[in-house]
Amino acid sequence: MLTQQQIVRYRRDGYLILSGFLSHAIVEELRAEVARLTSGAARLRESDGVLDLEPSHRPEAPRVRRIFRPHTVSPAVDGLIRRPDILAVLTALLGPAVRLHNSKINMKSGGGGSAVEWHQDWAYYPHTNDDLLALGLLLDDMTPDNGPLLMLGGSHLGPLYDHHHEGYFRGGIDVERAGIDAARAVPVHAPAGSLTVHHVRLVHGSDINRSGADRRFLLYELAAADAWPLQGTYTQFTDLAEFDSGLVVGAPTLAPRLAPVPAIIPQPRLPGALYQVQEGLRKRAFGTA
Repeated sequence: MLTQQQIVRYRRDGYLILSGFLSHAIVEELRAEVARLTSGAARLRESDGVLDLEPSHRPEAPRVRRIFRPHTVSPAVDGLIRRPDILAVLTALLGPAVRLHNSKINMKSGGGGSAVEWHQDWAYYPHTNDDLLALGLLLDDMTPDNGPLLMLGGSHLGPLYDHHHEGYFRGGIDVERAGIDAARAVPVHAPAGSLTVHHVRLVHGSDINRSGADRRFLLYELAAADAWPLQGTYTQFTDLAEFDSGLVVGAPTLAPRLAPVPAIIPQPRLPGALYQVQEGLRKRAFGTA
């Protein structure tokens, strides 16, 4: 259970770091799942529906930077988000009914895994209210040199920054043009098994991996059940049964809660997910792999 102090800190700063939350045995099980899911990467010459490959990927030297929606192909990943201790964290911050709408495993290969430019998740999927967050599990230690997650505390209470450039949604912020002091960001330095939680409007990013070891990070994107995605965003669903199937706790609702929150629809869109979309940014805050 989160303490009242932790809940207050989340509301104020927009993020929490829960060090050593899960056991070594659970981390090892998930590492084995990552190895299983990426075992076919050497046979790929380009990204497919499950694996997103680094630009430096070669069949003889496979490098994967993201596993898409692992909860749909791994019972271990799907089961983790339904653990009572994790549900207790989610309900303390989002309320009694919570929906999972996406998951991913971001992987920074040793010696230059890709950076993630400064952004707000909200830019990709605005909803009818902003009771949304991302919950992450560190599958490896996050250290100063392996591209740790960087959190700009309090930015979730500020504006929604424009992620469009040259007429297209590019999924990143030009921090200089936006007047953001990125030097204030707090890096996540924590051991494997730790959890991170960050608000959907928090400005965050991460540099390339400058170490020699891989850095793997499992992320779940979650929403209060009464937060419904706006038309034209990255979160879409085919029918009500699919939408309600994402519930990890609580009951569904047909009554969206409408809140006075800012929104910019991420259109027009270009093909690809975050990494491909951000490649179109002319001004990069971080290094390139």
